Amino acid sequence: MTDTADRRLRPFDRRLLRRVRAVRRVLAVDIAAGLAGTVLLLAQATLLATAVSVVVEPRGHAVAGLLATLAAVVVIRAGLAWTVEVSGRRAATTVMSELRRDLVALRLRPEDGGGRDAPTHEGANSEIVMSAVQGVDGLETYLARYLPQVVLAVTVPVAVLVWSAAVDLTSTLVMLVTLPVVPLFMVLIGRSAAARARANWEALLALSAHFLDVVRGLPTLRAFNRGRAQVTRIAETTDAYRRTTMGTLRLAFLSGLVLDFAATLSTALVAVTLGVRLVGGTLGLRPALTVLLLVPELYAPVRALGTLFHASADGLAATERMLGALDAGDTPREPTAAQPRLLPLVPPAPPVSLRGVTVTFAARSRAALAGVDLEVGPGELVAVLGPSGAGKTTLARVVLGLTQPETGAVEIDGMSPVTCGLDAWRRRLAWLPQHPCLLTAPISDNISLGRPHAGRTEVAEAAKRAGAHEFICRLAQGYDTVVGAGGVRLSPGEQRRVGLARALLRGAPVLVLDEPTAHVDRETARAIAMTLDRLRGTCSTLVITHDSDVAAVADRVVHLEGGCIRTPASGAAAGVAR
Repeated sequence: MTDTADRRLRPFDRRLLRRVRAVRRVLAVDIAAGLAGTVLLLAQATLLATAVSVVVEPRGHAVAGLLATLAAVVVIRAGLAWTVEVSGRRAATTVMSELRRDLVALRLRPEDGGGRDAPTHEGANSEIVMSAVQGVDGLETYLARYLPQVVLAVTVPVAVLVWSAAVDLTSTLVMLVTLPVVPLFMVLIGRSAAARARANWEALLALSAHFLDVVRGLPTLRAFNRGRAQVTRIAETTDAYRRTTMGTLRLAFLSGLVLDFAATLSTALVAVTLGVRLVGGTLGLRPALTVLLLVPELYAPVRALGTLFHASADGLAATERMLGALDAGDTPREPTAAQPRLLPLVPPAPPVSLRGVTVTFAARSRAALAGVDLEVGPGELVAVLGPSGAGKTTLARVVLGLTQPETGAVEIDGMSPVTCGLDAWRRRLAWLPQHPCLLTAPISDNISLGRPHAGRTEVAEAAKRAGAHEFICRLAQGYDTVVGAGGVRLSPGEQRRVGLARALLRGAPVLVLDEPTAHVDRETARAIAMTLDRLRGTCSTLVITHDSDVAAVADRVVHLEGGCIRTPASGAAAGVAR
């Protein structure tokens, strides 16, 4: 996601105004209603002060007429407030719909990872998902309440000062001295509140992204025996979100206390000066009451703005990230191929055998695998070809122990998952799935998922063999760049290279690869095929592929169709040229 730290969302952000017309309409309504409400506020205070002075000091004025006019002004002000809030909520609904539509379009945008026919990126950044759900909802408070209050906070104090100056200049000077105290505290606290709101939103994104990563990557984590390790990471991320949330709430309560204290103190100072002058006979009752009624209204809009700022801070923080993403977009990078280099040899490769394996799914009318018999000799490289839906991925999942066959058995070196246990079984396996899962973590940690204690040199060697080293080096932080749902978005081809590097670094005696060259350019695909060729004899490899270059380096090519093996053939019979 694009960093928008240098483009903070302001009350009237041009990006939001430019993107959504409904914001312009609600802003126009807010300004008009704010100006009208300000005039009515001055009229209300003046009428009330006049009515009270008439009752206390009878001068022959019709009190009933004053009270009727006052009631009409109060009703009209209430109607204006209702109109502003309703128009704001309706505009918020329109804005939220448009932003969600744009975010969904960004989420579903096809990536250009390795070819024009690459499918939609399934591991899109979860920040887009969070923004489309919770982040967009935060705009309702911003448009319905915060934006109108910004208008009032600008117009009301100016109008109150001007009207008070016409009534009593001395009180106006006192208000001018005390007025900056409230905005000063609000600015000082508001800066910290904005930073806290952004930190809270980022903590929520981190929690959401990591949880999404773990759920989406459960098969990968199980295959690499790393499921339990995520419990601690989720607990740490959850605790970080708890701390930032409590910090935000503490600051919100503190700011309310400080603003109320400053406003109350300023109001009391003006009231005391008015009272002294009223008792001394230098000021009349009507102007004193008029100013006294207007003093709270001088500070009230600014105090309310501070309160609503905290209420809408999450929406503001989310919106600045959303607009940054929508404006900048995400352009995937496609690297060139890297020359493969060999890692140290893995332990002796064991044979893998499947005998009479049958797998059926309730949603399918026919078996995904029907009595499959397959042998992968020690150190042999076997390529499995077949059309989509032939059962190739199911075959890989059976070998990995992720899918249990209804009948038949799968063995590695004469041992089955039942006899040795799934954990011990999977320690002998490395896997590249069709859609590799990347956790929200540095690229180096993603590559070393199967070998957490691997050194940086080993990680880099695996990345070079997988054709990932060059594009990783071009990233801003290299191998320390955070990827996954909560970090930098990678194209499908880049994700597949990272997944292949992870499988190679694992150093397991049995390697299962599901479409290792999908969504990569031809040069990189050939480099990966050369890497697989060099693996011959170091591990027993089962490769599911449509790539002729990969099939060409295989010792044997097996054709799977309709869940059955149709044509096993030797590499020479399949036209292999090594």
